[in-house]
Amino acid sequence: MFERCLYFNSNAMVRQLNQVWDSAYQEAGLSAPHAYLLRLICHHPDISQKQVASELSLEKSTVTRFVAVLVDKGLLKRKQGTDGREIILQATTRGKKLGVQLDDIGNNLYKRMRNQLGADQFDDLVKALRYGTSTIE
Repeated sequence: MFERCLYFNSNAMVRQLNQVWDSAYQEAGLSAPHAYLLRLICHHPDISQKQVASELSLEKSTVTRFVAVLVDKGLLKRKQGTDGREIILQATTRGKKLGVQLDDIGNNLYKRMRNQLGADQFDDLVKALRYGTSTIE
């Protein structure tokens, strides 16, 4: 019955991936979504909160909540953009240091999943998911 069901199979995989990713990033004291947000900001200093939402495919309100958590932890700082409404995000020194650790965790997850699924299957799956995400309404 579920052999053809994109909804069921993708959600089943996401549940498994969430457990693996959350466990891995818990070492650094962050959830996977918080870790990816910090990693993005470390790689793109002075990125706007709006750009973060777009890049991570998250609602602006979700990004605002995640940013608040990371600011409270002393990992991010906010500053006003040039137009007064825009919020620019920067990693603090502590955030940048943690960002290196998060990148290592991410690279290890990449290698682990690529090894478990097989390189070609992994690459094809990621490519298909990125394509699907950009085309499904």
